Amino acid sequence: MTHAAIPLPTAEEKPRRLRYVDGWLLVVTLLLVAIGTVMVWSATRTPEAPWGLVRARTAHLLVGLVAMAVCAAVPYRSLGEIWKVVYAANLVLLALVAVAGRAALGAQRWLVAGPVSLQPSEFAKLGIVVTLAWVLSQRREPFRRPTDVVAYLLHVAPAFVLVFVQPDLGTSMVFLAIVFAMLFAAGVPARHLAGLAGVGLAALPLLWQMLKPYQRLRLMVFVDPQLDPLGAGYNLIQSKIAIGSGQMWGKGLFEGTQNALRFLPMQHTDFLFSVIGEELGFVGAVAVLLLLWVWLMRALRIALVARDPFGAYLAVGIASMVGFHVFVNVGMTVGIMPATGIPLPFLSYGGSSLVTNLAAVGLLLSVAIRRRKIEF
Repeated sequence: MTHAAIPLPTAEEKPRRLRYVDGWLLVVTLLLVAIGTVMVWSATRTPEAPWGLVRARTAHLLVGLVAMAVCAAVPYRSLGEIWKVVYAANLVLLALVAVAGRAALGAQRWLVAGPVSLQPSEFAKLGIVVTLAWVLSQRREPFRRPTDVVAYLLHVAPAFVLVFVQPDLGTSMVFLAIVFAMLFAAGVPARHLAGLAGVGLAALPLLWQMLKPYQRLRLMVFVDPQLDPLGAGYNLIQSKIAIGSGQMWGKGLFEGTQNALRFLPMQHTDFLFSVIGEELGFVGAVAVLLLLWVWLMRALRIALVARDPFGAYLAVGIASMVGFHVFVNVGMTVGIMPATGIPLPFLSYGGSSLVTNLAAVGLLLSVAIRRRKIEF
């Protein structure tokens, strides 16, 4: 794709662009958020706290909806034009986590200010999408040599390293998925990306040495959960039991025994899909996956009709971010991917994740309503 000057909209065009709001994307997003809220309620309710974390989830949702509305209303190109500010803010927040972040569960990933707790690595994903989309859109020459991608890999490298040392292997992998997808959309030949992947595979022994002991154990129990059934393999074993026990129609909302009796760990965050499988069964789980598939198809459609390369790369980057999350999160609950601790978009509990994903939807809507061709 090549960059071209974009004419400003006329006064007549502006209201008519409202016709191009992607209603399917909006409706599917709200459905996923609503399902996630109900499932978080089921996963966190107790006799002492019958509403569980619904109030906190609602607060996150309100902030996220405001972020989505703002991102949709603002022309997306204005965000690209301040990409250096976005890039610097990303790195500053990630660096602050390294020196003043709160540590929990063996990782230092959060910034805390009074009652507010933020996970900057969640925001960093969208920041990388925006800044990488902009610098890719400014390229005039096609990608001919493998070395042409080095500058773009270096663009992502600082954020990748700062997140990797938190440690947060899952989010680091999300960065790689985003970069590969956006480089492919920008025209990098598949053989060059395959070669790059080969270099990454060759570096796995070095990466293995850099992992924490518990991270290595997580990868080992992915191959054999019985290696540590009461420790690192416990989550996966209980997740499979929960999903399998749901059978075709599920045990019923709020009736999941693996969930209610707390056999299932982190059931409102990383393993929410296991709660869905147990309580709503195969039918409910497939329905959620279908909604996520529709969401991804709408995001890719927006990339196809985008007005300019920047908008197209934005949409591809967001779609790859959400798609990779879905693949890894659902995969780890059924045992086809290692547990890396990344949430299920729009469904899992987590304020930073929900706000980031809703802001991403706002950017997609902004690209859609300023699409390539105005039709009357």
